Amino acid sequence: MTSALDITQSVKPPRAVFVNFPLGHQTGPPDQPELQRRIVIDAMRAFDTISAPATIVELPYVWDANDRSWEDIDYTRGWMPARPSRDAADKLEAERQAKFRRG
Repeated sequence: MTSALDITQSVKPPRAVFVNFPLGHQTGPPDQPELQRRIVIDAMRAFDTISAPATIVELPYVWDANDRSWEDIDYTRGWMPARPSRDAADKLEAERQAKFRRG
């Protein structure tokens, strides 16, 4: 799925589904699970029907021009697991290597 049509056209993937939504929001606005589900289902159906290489199917969904909610989301918090500290990471790596050597 893509929301960058020009880039997708130049890359020519085997198949793609274009949704004219802000970058990173191919499945729809935040907190709209029903719409998101419909978009994903439509994308999967499109992938089943595409038969020619480099086909890009445009889904008919339209982002409300007045909906700017995506601009206020802080994507740097809460969506990725916390990284272990350097000491913890070193310890995990040492344990992994010791286990590997033991077989």
